[in-house]
Amino acid sequence: MKTIPVAQPVLGEEERANVLAALEAGAISGFFGDYLGRFEREFAAWCGCSHGIAVSSGTAALHVALAALEVGPGDEVLVPTLTNMATFFAVHYQGATPVPIDIETDTLNLDPALLEEKITPRTKAIMVVHLFGHPVDMDPVLALADRHSLAVIEDCAEAHGAEYRGNRVGGLGSIGCFSFYANKIITTGEGGMCTTNDDALAEKIRTLKSLAFGSENKFMHSAVGFNYRMTNLQAALGCAQMAKISQLIQLKREVAQEYNRLLTDCPELQLPVEKGYAHNVYWMYHVVLAGHAAGRRAEVMAKLAAAGIETRETFIPYNLQQHLPLAAHIGREDCPRANAVAQRGFYLPSGPVLAQEQIAHIAEQLLTAVAAT
Repeated sequence: MKTIPVAQPVLGEEERANVLAALEAGAISGFFGDYLGRFEREFAAWCGCSHGIAVSSGTAALHVALAALEVGPGDEVLVPTLTNMATFFAVHYQGATPVPIDIETDTLNLDPALLEEKITPRTKAIMVVHLFGHPVDMDPVLALADRHSLAVIEDCAEAHGAEYRGNRVGGLGSIGCFSFYANKIITTGEGGMCTTNDDALAEKIRTLKSLAFGSENKFMHSAVGFNYRMTNLQAALGCAQMAKISQLIQLKREVAQEYNRLLTDCPELQLPVEKGYAHNVYWMYHVVLAGHAAGRRAEVMAKLAAAGIETRETFIPYNLQQHLPLAAHIGREDCPRANAVAQRGFYLPSGPVLAQEQIAHIAEQLLTAVAAT
């Protein structure tokens, strides 16, 4: 039986042609070639931003963003606890202390109402994560950041094209950070991007991501920099993907709408939402088991695997991580909403090219598995 994967890149002749053109020109590094600047400009403009700086991964984007904002030892950064741990790793890379924030139960994003009580004199920034493609409720976050003079970093790794009150994510805070890993809405294989409307921050990120080479004497470095360059080969893929990005998002939304139609009457499933302020791009179609199925995730996922359906568990919250350094004042039970979702949630195959028959098969098998628990 052929397994239906949770995600798959959509690649075609355009990507092949661009990569071959870069190879034939010998423009394969992060220093030379036309595709790199083009990809940066096109993606930034698409996000409504003045600047795009391509980097080697989404994690690198988060790290260099924090470095550009001069977050360092002694500083605290507020971070939603339910996220890929790369979000937290970036804070640790800078020697700062991440402070986990619990989530809203419907969007699964950080709850803005919980932020103010976590702010201390050491707080330097808020890092929001637009989880699974749904934007964070940004107005209260930005208002709070303004009152306390805090930077706001958007982790947009899962949210290319998501909109908050009609504006695309990536340009809502100080810096937006994207990933172009193979399972993202558009991909360069590996890779990432920082977006910003701040000229000074853009210049600083561009310098830091490329070893902070000097402007007059290249090898008189201006700071401790990073080797986080994206290659022109990767950008060649990115340029081809940009021509498809709106179509891919629409296909993602259609997949989600079909899942919603087939699963909405099952009380044992909490389905993704789309709040009134949001345009959800449904990077992954994430469900949370409820009722009598709440404690049976492993059993449900095993039944789906036996039916040829790949699934993936929800991220483990930061406050439940066993091998990461938690601050003394942070307890495992401090984020109960995220803890509950982490134990009961998982996501279904969400590729943009899923056929209706595949979605119907997945939904049928899921409903059968839930009913049998």
